[in-house]
Amino acid sequence: MNLGKYVFAQLFEFVSHNDFLKCVNKYNGDYKTKHFSCWKQFLCMAFGQLTHRESLSDTILCLRVNKTKLYHLGIGQAISKSTLSKANENRDWRIYQDFALMLIAYAKKIYEGDSQLEIDIKNNIFIIDSTTIDLCLSIYPWARFRKSKAAVKMHTKMDAKTSIPDFIHISNGKMHDVNVLDYITIIADSFYILARGYVDFERLYRIHKSEAYFITRTKKNMDFERMYSSKVDKSTGVKCDQTIKLRGFYVSKDYPEKLRRIKYHDIERDKTLVFLTNNFELTAIEITMLYKNRWFIELFFKWIKQHLKIKSFWGRSENAVKTQIWIAISVYVIVLIAKKKLRIEQSIYEILQVLSINIFDKEPVNQLFEKPNLQYFKEQNYKQLKMFDL
Repeated sequence: MNLGKYVFAQLFEFVSHNDFLKCVNKYNGDYKTKHFSCWKQFLCMAFGQLTHRESLSDTILCLRVNKTKLYHLGIGQAISKSTLSKANENRDWRIYQDFALMLIAYAKKIYEGDSQLEIDIKNNIFIIDSTTIDLCLSIYPWARFRKSKAAVKMHTKMDAKTSIPDFIHISNGKMHDVNVLDYITIIADSFYILARGYVDFERLYRIHKSEAYFITRTKKNMDFERMYSSKVDKSTGVKCDQTIKLRGFYVSKDYPEKLRRIKYHDIERDKTLVFLTNNFELTAIEITMLYKNRWFIELFFKWIKQHLKIKSFWGRSENAVKTQIWIAISVYVIVLIAKKKLRIEQSIYEILQVLSINIFDKEPVNQLFEKPNLQYFKEQNYKQLKMFDL
């Protein structure tokens, strides 16, 4: 099985080259290209991600040192830094966005039916949040965020059961989180777990009218009237379970239906949190447990920032930055696909570490993870953060 092929080449056997070419042809990406195609650009950038290169120069140097192996990696001959830099600057970033979305669709298909949740629920469960990636304003003036700061935001909708990003929108830092709800297609009978910054009752009512459910946290100044209260088991930490209606001229028009307000006290953290939802079927503690899973997206942001190179960018233009982010996301999803296909039990973090130091080995990938006494990584103990560690 794959005997004689480098680990890097084996990994990219899970990627459809034909699908990639469809994306390239859609945007005419290889127009007037003789040798360094979009596919080779993708492989070079993915190589830099997988081997933890710190810069474009670092990536090119590593490839040049191993120039006799590049043909077997699919890259061909060694390239210059300027060639890769120009490709990142000029080739349409939407090529890599569309390909990443294809990979995401495939990953969702092979992970269908899997769930990492503590609660057994048949509905789709999505988490919506964003992360800000800081940039230097003098180098990236197109991404102005504040007076002396630049940034881009990665708005993400993630499948909570599989930790696969379902929707990603990259904007400048000025875009408010709540506005991304206008770009997301709401699926009926699904749960949407939202941070407090997404509380906009007009948009929440749009979710409600789509016959879907939302779970979020209330703002301190929310004006409401209690209609009635349900009995609760206070030993679970749930302090109250109320049915309410919003008061105020504008908010009552934005959301005219009743809502459910749940107050929960986390004894371990000694914090009281108040949740808001339009679901009246699940128990109060089940609603609380569902919101707990919002941390899966926080872990995704933490993981992708720490282990994929999106905090230090290898190009200055908007096109280069978005190209690098979408290729980083593609690498994340390819590792997820390999993990599922090869039935690897190790965490994504450990898989990436093992791949990075064995990228030029010819051993079958699955055998890399069957060896005894694999290095013990601290992060394996931190698959889930503390509940409501806010």
